[in-house]
Amino acid sequence: MVRIPLTAEQIERGRMLGRALRNARGARTMVEVASAAGVSVEALRKIETGRSPSPEFFTVAQICGALDISTDELVAARITPDETAIAS
Repeated sequence: MVRIPLTAEQIERGRMLGRALRNARGARTMVEVASAAGVSVEALRKIETGRSPSPEFFTVAQICGALDISTDELVAARITPDETAIAS
């Protein structure tokens, strides 16, 4: 199966998602959050650094659960002012 390359916009969205998760993690370690979420530390690291720009929804949901935030809160945290007008 041929994998279609991601657009620059999709890659940037992945980076924004990673930054939002990293901010939500706060002082907690990657090991602590990954363990609580049931994902590998490497998976969490790739998402947080934008190296996995389109992670699976359920992986993100598990991480949100470990961080005690909803996916809605995560999306709100990563929306830029320019996107707010689009989202309304």
